[in-house]
Amino acid sequence: MTLGLLANGTASVEAVFLGLLEGLTEFIPVSSTGHLLLAGHFMGFESSGKTFEVVIQLGAILALLFVYAEKLFGVVKAAPSDPAARRFIASILVAFLPAAVVGVLAHDFIKNVLFETPALICWMLILGGIVLLVVDRLTLHPRHHDAMRYPPVFAFCIGLCQCLAMVPGVSRSGATIVGAMLMGADKRSAAEFSFFLAIPTMAGAVTYDLYKSRHMLNFDDASLIVLGFIAAFVVALMVVRGLLAFVSRRGYAPFAWWRIAVGSAGLVGLALLG
Repeated sequence: MTLGLLANGTASVEAVFLGLLEGLTEFIPVSSTGHLLLAGHFMGFESSGKTFEVVIQLGAILALLFVYAEKLFGVVKAAPSDPAARRFIASILVAFLPAAVVGVLAHDFIKNVLFETPALICWMLILGGIVLLVVDRLTLHPRHHDAMRYPPVFAFCIGLCQCLAMVPGVSRSGATIVGAMLMGADKRSAAEFSFFLAIPTMAGAVTYDLYKSRHMLNFDDASLIVLGFIAAFVVALMVVRGLLAFVSRRGYAPFAWWRIAVGSAGLVGLALLG
């Protein structure tokens, strides 16, 4: 076997692994971006303009659309005559707005500084895990139990919380879920609203990132991107289908401990390996 074949085989395994990691972590409050960046750092995995890391997120988005296609189609179909459907659409749009503005204004700083600071990611994973543990143990009194009936003002405040996830390691889903719960949402509806909000947020982020990085894009490794995309789609499909039932039974403490463990392991790895 030639060295080239060995290298291609290794790259394929890494691509599948990172795709699985993306699908597993995108919709749970552990920071998929943080996991991907740390894994890529220690594996030495690089792609021009972060093309691979960006495009495989589309696999996770596709899984979400697949699971919620019927419900979302029903909302769009009912919107012309149903005030509740229009209010839901408005809530998602106003929740998306803060991240869209901050993402455009701070894109270069986020991509070139924050994404290149593994120690920051580790500390954010640990800090976020502690916050998640505290919130999960609070005695809260939810007022909102249906993610499709959140008031637009309430949704906008969740959108403000989502901006914290511009820092890799914070977690987009973690910020929105914790924010929603502290403001009066129950655990299940907070997770489901985070799903819905992920669609425009992730689609917008991927589109804008690809546009900004267009001069660095390299699709020579298209087969690796396809492998990662498929892996992300399959695993994200299982996560989306099972997460709501899981958090209803177990809460968010398991994810908090996972964050703390990964962040701590990352700091040890950086201290030993750089």
